[in-house]
Amino acid sequence: MRIDGRAADEIRKVKITLGFSKFAEGSCLIEVGDTMVLCNASVEDRVPPHVQSGGWVTAEYSMLPRANRERSKRDVSKLKLSPRSAEIQRLIGRSLRSAVDLEALGTHTITIDCDVLQGDGGTRTASVTGGFLALVLACRKLLEDGKIEKMPVHTFVSGISAGIVRNEALLDLCYEEDSGAMVDLNCIMTADGDIIELQGTGEGRPFTMEEQRKLLNLCRKGNMLLTQIQRRCIGDL
Repeated sequence: MRIDGRAADEIRKVKITLGFSKFAEGSCLIEVGDTMVLCNASVEDRVPPHVQSGGWVTAEYSMLPRANRERSKRDVSKLKLSPRSAEIQRLIGRSLRSAVDLEALGTHTITIDCDVLQGDGGTRTASVTGGFLALVLACRKLLEDGKIEKMPVHTFVSGISAGIVRNEALLDLCYEEDSGAMVDLNCIMTADGDIIELQGTGEGRPFTMEEQRKLLNLCRKGNMLLTQIQRRCIGDL
C-alpha cells in the first residue's frame, strides 16, 4: 500500500485552474496531489538575437522559499540561478518548443514562468503539464488579436514521473516515495505517446532494461491520462 493509498499505476489527483493570473496572456495553476505550480505565459513582440527566423519559446522555474518543508533561499540572494533551477527550466523550455511551429509563431517570444508554490514531488513534470496549457492560451490570444495566422502548437505535451521504490515500480511519485526511490525517472511525452525527453537515474542501484520498459509503460499511461485532462480544460488544438 502506498502512503496515499493509490495503486502502483495510479496518478495523483489533478486540479487545473485556467486564467489564474489577471495580467498574463496565458496562465494556469496546476495542482498534482500536494504539489502546486503557477504557470504564467508572457508574450513579447521580439525574439532573442540567436533566433534567425520565426519565434521562440522559453521558460523560467523557481521555488518559493517555503514551497518545501524547510525554507530555501531565493536564487536572487545568491546572485545566481541554482543549478537545479537552471536544469529544470531548460527542460521545460525544450519540452514546450518541441510542440511549437516556431515559424508560425512569428517574431514573438513566449516565456513560461513556472513558480512552485508547494512542492511534494514532480514539480518539473507538473511545470511542463501546466506550462503547456498556459502556452496554448497565450497562442490563442495571439490568434484572437490577429498577430499570427494559425495555431503554432501542433501536439499536446505532458510530463510525469515514475520510479522503483522498495523494488516496486510506481507511477507519479510523491515526495516521500521520490526521496527514497532506488530508481527515479521523469518522462515528457506527446499526445501520441512519443518521447520528448527521458531522465532516468539509478539513485540506489542500477536498473535493467526490463525495469526501464516497465517504468516507461507506466509513464505512457500517466501521460495519456494527463492529456485527457488537458483536453477537457482547453479542448482540441
